[in-house]
Amino acid sequence: MTTGSDAGQVSLDALQKENEQLQERVRRLENILHQVPAMLYSYNNNNKAVTWCNERLSSTLGYSSVEMQGRGIDFFKDIMHPEDFKLASVAQQSFRDKKEQFGGLARVRKKGEANYRWLLGLEVPFTYNDENEVEEILCAFLDLTNAMDTDIQLSEALNAILRRQHENLFNKLTSRERDILGLAAKGMNNKEIASSLNLSRYTVETHRKNIRLKLKVRNTSELVAIARKIGIG
Repeated sequence: MTTGSDAGQVSLDALQKENEQLQERVRRLENILHQVPAMLYSYNNNNKAVTWCNERLSSTLGYSSVEMQGRGIDFFKDIMHPEDFKLASVAQQSFRDKKEQFGGLARVRKKGEANYRWLLGLEVPFTYNDENEVEEILCAFLDLTNAMDTDIQLSEALNAILRRQHENLFNKLTSRERDILGLAAKGMNNKEIASSLNLSRYTVETHRKNIRLKLKVRNTSELVAIARKIGIG
């Protein structure tokens, strides 16, 4: 016969065992997060302060989680290449605009080192405030410099990504701008393009300026290079 005291002891033992199992699961999940072959972290979308990171990110970049959390956006300024730092603000704004994810490539360097390494990252909203605005962002980054076992595939993947990016930019051009880009890619100068399309030279120059702005290139050489990568010319 089981007494009330015995039943209470059994119930307590069961709760203790369940608690131990839960703690073991938590330890295992934490270990997975720290050992997963990717850099994981979360940050506050308002001030860019890191709120959590796994050990792989800490060891890769040479900063403790406490150091990251206390630096705010200055942490990203220190680790990111100057030409890529603007991506931090772009990502921040994209989530304010309700974008569901933000991905891209960026160069970062370890604390105290001069050389940069390429990271491929993807960010998604993690938590929201009472106004349903994105509060925290969850990020996962892979170090492409360590992808040495599949170098051919890595090269093909990067070329495919760049080709797609260029195609997306190309789709922003008007029909007339595409015509001019195609002729420029064939080596025609402004005077020849104007004659071919029955336009004034000034109009062609204006279109080419707009094309450079839309495709984010600085000169004709870069413009022609992108056109050929897309398959124009």
